Amino acid sequence: MPSALARVRQLLMPMVAGMAASRTDLMEWVQGMGLDALQEMFKADAVAIAGEKKKHQGNRTHNWWGTAKAELPFGGRRIQVDRPRVRKKSGGEVTLPTVKRFQAEDPVPERVLNQILLGVSTRGYEQSLSALPQGVVGRGTSKSAASRNLVSRMSSKMREYLSASLAYVDLLILMLDGIEVGGQTVVVALGVSADGTKIPLGLAQGSTENAAICTTLLQDLLSRGLKVEEKILCVIDGGKGIRKALSDVFGDRALIHRCHIHKRRNLKDHLPKNVQLYVDRLLREAYGSTSAEVARNRLKSLVSWLEGNGYEDAAGSLKEGMEETLTLLKLDLPIRLRSFLATTNAIENTLSTVRRITRNVKRWKGGSMVRRWTAAGLMEAQKKFRKIRGYRELPKLVAALRSHAAEAKKEAIA
Repeated sequence: MPSALARVRQLLMPMVAGMAASRTDLMEWVQGMGLDALQEMFKADAVAIAGEKKKHQGNRTHNWWGTAKAELPFGGRRIQVDRPRVRKKSGGEVTLPTVKRFQAEDPVPERVLNQILLGVSTRGYEQSLSALPQGVVGRGTSKSAASRNLVSRMSSKMREYLSASLAYVDLLILMLDGIEVGGQTVVVALGVSADGTKIPLGLAQGSTENAAICTTLLQDLLSRGLKVEEKILCVIDGGKGIRKALSDVFGDRALIHRCHIHKRRNLKDHLPKNVQLYVDRLLREAYGSTSAEVARNRLKSLVSWLEGNGYEDAAGSLKEGMEETLTLLKLDLPIRLRSFLATTNAIENTLSTVRRITRNVKRWKGGSMVRRWTAAGLMEAQKKFRKIRGYRELPKLVAALRSHAAEAKKEAIA
């Protein structure tokens, strides 16, 4: 006796097959209607220029002159369709306005880019497209054509994306992090505006995540109009190159916060497994304190415990940049906003999209290709961005940064 699952399959398979056939028929009908409409537009152009075909017209300045093939973008490929030919009486063929307009459009590379970002290889691009109506010939779907179109579209988008003005950005928070793409290090800048909107600002590439690359990136952002006139909160993973670049370019306008997760990971690397959980719990409790003073005392007690038990390297790791891990507590921010800003998760999630997009590449061909694909990944990630968690509390961050700047100014004068 057939199982329940087998009976369900027997019932569903004809339905699924019918749906698949219906989809194919529907797509063929839609594309066929589109081509019919295109032909009507061509005919309307010809009538507007040369008058009705086979009808006497005394003041006619143009003549119908048979048909010819026009190559147009259609459905992710290029197709050839018949179009009327119109010639001037004085000589010379006239290009129909509709033909000219459609030929100027270029949906093929856009379609290629969208398909590739979804994981379709250039080799499999043709199979990913809907079938053309019967009798219509298409081209531009081969691996080489898809690759050329992909490079063209991505290069154009990358230039536009990485040169766009940043003068409109009301920057409040800046995150920097690096990722390896195609054997090269790419440093990415992610900004958060005063209304909580996340904005990929730019990227720079090199062999390592050093201060020179990070400085180049920050200076490029300024040259594109990014304004950093007041203090901003900079959330980083603790990399020395990033830290130095922020100090060199922004000076005291950059208030640094060190990612708690990275600090915990670094500390864990210096400890044996039998004490890792205990130390990590103490570290999390310290960072969850109600004030910077309480957190500092807990961290100092942990340093003493580590040194007393022979874990000098771990103690040194904890002491390094300790005050910068307490920045959010010093600003006395609300818990919801503080929990978001405590880590670099926002930019790491963005870079995870870059990793997903770039894993489709099987062979890298230099730095320009690395930049193209990284930019494509950032643009793809941006499509799904939402405002940050706790964005309604950002005015409190603005007030805290201004208060911090005023206190620093008083201390400098004193």
